[in-house]
Amino acid sequence: MALNAVFLSRRSLLLGSIAGAFGSSWWPRPVLAASKATDASWDLSAEQWRQRLSPEAYDVLRNEGTERPFTSPLNDEKRSGTFHCAGCDQPLFSSEAKFDSGTGWPSFWQPLQGGIATKVDFKLIIPRTEYHCSRCGGHQGHVFNDGPRPTGKRYCNNGVALVFRPADSV
Repeated sequence: MALNAVFLSRRSLLLGSIAGAFGSSWWPRPVLAASKATDASWDLSAEQWRQRLSPEAYDVLRNEGTERPFTSPLNDEKRSGTFHCAGCDQPLFSSEAKFDSGTGWPSFWQPLQGGIATKVDFKLIIPRTEYHCSRCGGHQGHVFNDGPRPTGKRYCNNGVALVFRPADSV
């Protein structure tokens, strides 16, 4: 049994290295877990997504890109409200769970229930937990174990993948 675990780890490392060498366009679309499956009504063509999104949002949400740190105005957003997926407008995070991580990206210690789904990402060779919108499958960011209490998690989100809806506008 332990030998299988070592083999799987080496195989995962090898596959991650290969994926990194060929770029993210070669790597298959995410297998989403820990939430409901991606909603089939949001299975749009690449052209339909390009029409809906800015080029920057398209790169992040559909190609799992990363925006440059400290470029999103949402990093400094302090009002009460909800952060939604920029692709399908699904609520993902409450402003109550937002904190300043100092990383240059909007960060949260907890998502809204059912808002996200996760997968393991090997793009930097070491495994990371990537998360996507559970409705449209749009890439949001990665979750790390260096966040504040009570969860100890840091959901590091691309600001261009989010839309903020202030509480007073609802």
